[in-house]
Amino acid sequence: MKKSAAINAPAGSVRSDSAVRRLVVLALLSALGFVSMLIFKVPVISFLKYEPKDIFITFAGFLYGPAAALACAAVTALLELPFSSTGVIGMIMNLISSAAFACTASLIYKKRRDMFGAAIGLLCGLAVMSISMLLWNYLISPLYMGVTREQIVPMLTSVFLPFNLLKAGINAGISILLYRPFLRALHLCGFSVDSHFEDSSKKSSIALIAVLGGAVLAICIAAVIMLNRQ
Repeated sequence: MKKSAAINAPAGSVRSDSAVRRLVVLALLSALGFVSMLIFKVPVISFLKYEPKDIFITFAGFLYGPAAALACAAVTALLELPFSSTGVIGMIMNLISSAAFACTASLIYKKRRDMFGAAIGLLCGLAVMSISMLLWNYLISPLYMGVTREQIVPMLTSVFLPFNLLKAGINAGISILLYRPFLRALHLCGFSVDSHFEDSSKKSSIALIAVLGGAVLAICIAAVIMLNRQ
């Protein structure tokens, strides 16, 4: 009786094939993040523009952990550098922003690999990104805007906070909606990935509502701040 190829295949060969598949998926997600940034750059407030690249970086983190999300964020930021008007400083800001959102979400999802864990992770990612970017905008923005930190202070709550709430809210909502279809697309392309996201329990519905509700709340807060600014 013939043994299957899977049984006969050396363990090292299986691990090597798995590593190659992982690199292919991460390269695909980095490319998707970069292309989405080029195509869907939407002006929001002042000089700031929304782009959906953090969705794909978060997918990388959900699949392979926070380190993968960080690597994907770094590659995407480097690819974006030649097209950026803010140079290396802008690249650093983009990396910090994407890592704060995606690494936080994937770190929590790694501890609880179900839809509820993904929901908590995305909401925490939204909060961590919005708060951490206030600090980094205060420290770094004067360097490429050519203004003093005293001039940046009023912009923190009137410009940067609403923008980051809006951006993270949209990306959190889209991530929770598209991750499951993305997994199915990977399976159809022959990439077998380990995920416990396929969960149809009542908790999954609650998790979905929580993320969408949190995203809508963040967007509404951002809209109110921007309207009051005018």
